[in-house]
Amino acid sequence: MCDRLKNKVVIVTGGGRGIGKGIVLEIAHEGGDVAVCDINYEDAQVAAKEVEALGRKALPVKMDVSNMAEVNMGIAQIINHFGRVDVLVNNAGWDKVEPFIQSQPETWEKIININLKGVIYCTRAVLDNMIANKYGRIVNIGSDAGRTGSSGEAVYSACKGGVIALTKTLARELARKGIRVNTVCPGPTDTPLFSSIAQENPKLMGALEKAIPLGRLGKPEDLAKAVVFMASDYAEFITGQTLSVSGGLTMM
Repeated sequence: MCDRLKNKVVIVTGGGRGIGKGIVLEIAHEGGDVAVCDINYEDAQVAAKEVEALGRKALPVKMDVSNMAEVNMGIAQIINHFGRVDVLVNNAGWDKVEPFIQSQPETWEKIININLKGVIYCTRAVLDNMIANKYGRIVNIGSDAGRTGSSGEAVYSACKGGVIALTKTLARELARKGIRVNTVCPGPTDTPLFSSIAQENPKLMGALEKAIPLGRLGKPEDLAKAVVFMASDYAEFITGQTLSVSGGLTMM
C-alpha cells in the first residue's frame, strides 16, 4: 500500500462496478477514503465494504448522476459525513452501440444525461467546497471516442468530446483557485458494460485485441492507476490535459 492519496476524501461516481470499482479500490490502496456513488446502492455497499477491508473509510451513496437534485443531495451527504471533498472522479457512464440512423431520441437523451450532464452536475456540486478549501482535483473519465469518433457511438462520442472541452475550460477557470481538472480516456476495457456490448458483436473482442499494439484489452486497474496519478500531487503541475489509456490503440 502506498500513500499518494493519504487521507484524501475522494468521490467516485459509478464506483460500484467495472472501471469505477477498480478506481475505488486503487484509491483505498493509495491511502484515500472513498464515497462510492452508484445508481445501484447494493453495488456501492459491496465496494464500500471492500474499501473498509483495506483499512480506509468508505461511504456508499445511491446516486443517479442524471438527476441534479439527487446529485446535490448526495454531495451534501458526503460533505456532511467527511467534512470536505478533495477529489472528484466523474466516472459514471452508459452507452448503447448502434448506427446513428437506427438510434432513437430516448436513447440520445439517456446517453447525454448520464455522460455529459452528469459530469456537469457533479462538478458543480463539489466546487463551492473545493474553492472554500483552495484545493481540489477533478478527474473526468472521457473516452478516445471523444477524440477520434467511434462507429456506432455517435452521441456517446459527442458527449465525451464535450467532457474533454469542459475539462479544458474548467482547468483555465479554476487554476488560480487551487483546483486541477484533467481527463483520462480509456480505450476498450474489459468491464461488464463492454461484455454486454461484445455479446451483441461476437467478433469485436478479437478484432480489438489484434488492433491494440499491446495485444489486449485494458483492465480496470490500468485506468485506476492513471486516475490516481492525475488525482495525486505527482501531477501537481498538470491541468487541462487528456491522457489516453488505450494500449496504444490511439496515439495523439
